[in-house]
Amino acid sequence: MSKTLPLTGNYACAHAMAQIEPDVVACYPITPQTELMHKFADFVADGKVKTEFILVESEHSAMSACVGAAAAGARVMTATSSQGLALMWEIVYIASSLRLPLVMPLVNRALSGPINIHCDHSDAMGARDSGWIQLFCENSQEVYDTTVQAVKIAENKEVLLPVMVCFDGFIISHTTERVDILEDHEVKEFVGQYQPDHPLLDVDHPVTYGPLDLPDYYFEHKKQESDAMKNATQVVIDVGKAYKALSGREYGIFEKYLTEDADYIILCMGSTAGTAKAAADDQRARGNKVGVLKLRMFRPFPADELAQALAGAKAVAVLDRADSFNALGGPLWGDLRSALYGKCSVPVSNYIYGLGGRDIDIDMIGQVFEDLKAGKYSDKAYYLGVRE
Repeated sequence: MSKTLPLTGNYACAHAMAQIEPDVVACYPITPQTELMHKFADFVADGKVKTEFILVESEHSAMSACVGAAAAGARVMTATSSQGLALMWEIVYIASSLRLPLVMPLVNRALSGPINIHCDHSDAMGARDSGWIQLFCENSQEVYDTTVQAVKIAENKEVLLPVMVCFDGFIISHTTERVDILEDHEVKEFVGQYQPDHPLLDVDHPVTYGPLDLPDYYFEHKKQESDAMKNATQVVIDVGKAYKALSGREYGIFEKYLTEDADYIILCMGSTAGTAKAAADDQRARGNKVGVLKLRMFRPFPADELAQALAGAKAVAVLDRADSFNALGGPLWGDLRSALYGKCSVPVSNYIYGLGGRDIDIDMIGQVFEDLKAGKYSDKAYYLGVRE
């Protein structure tokens, strides 16, 4: 049984964390994540959760504390944004390399410089190959649901990798929406009791974390990490189905919207998916067969599944809320082009948009559909909404 509350994305995430009740949360505030941890701190101060809440002096320290606690055998969560993730950089890789199933909401914000506190995906894209699973959310409801699922995904014995729950700063984090939340006991039963395999505190079975790993074993350990990331795709699907049985809401690796007969498809992530769906509705009303593919799981990248989903289209446009600065295009576009190579010959255009929080609207996305229909393709990115 669920109840409905008016919640921002940050508060929806904090409610999910409180219901999960992790053993340890170490955090440091950064806009636009700050209110998330403020709300969770309220739950701790009011005695509603028994989490050990650790205030640290930096995001580097936050992730370091999380790694130590997870290695000890605790269920651990944290949260950050933008420069906070950048400061965690060294330890972000260590968390995944040590196969520690942390969960970290990442409230997406542009990386400096110049200093900007608004949304784009440059923070997540900078860490896209760090060994973390990355799940992107469209709205506050999806933030809540994905945070609950992330724990079960990360702790699966075939995965044991950390998870970033990504949602757009201010656009989702500070916007109040209707959110259906589960009962506390339902969430606890769903995530279950964490059973670590090799906790440091099990002194009868001593283990070492973070040793020097020379060429005789390092390669094998990284291959195991890669295999775990491959395993994660099916686990994300399976956990999504199990969550549907509990909540009635299902999330897979992506969502198809009007794509089955679409000639022209837009691929995007995050809150922009809602705007793209409205643009697709508008185009359909004009007789144009268009659709939207909302990518939820960016890491691991579902290459085969995307190739199959896009195979029937005449052309595809990829919307990237980050620039790779590689003189070609954005990261999502680059991954999709690689995924389609040798499998699907559909033309793929790239549109970089929304950097630093720049608005994108239905008319702008409608123009992308019109470009596809007109055969306007390029091997390099268009910049959507930028002043010339």
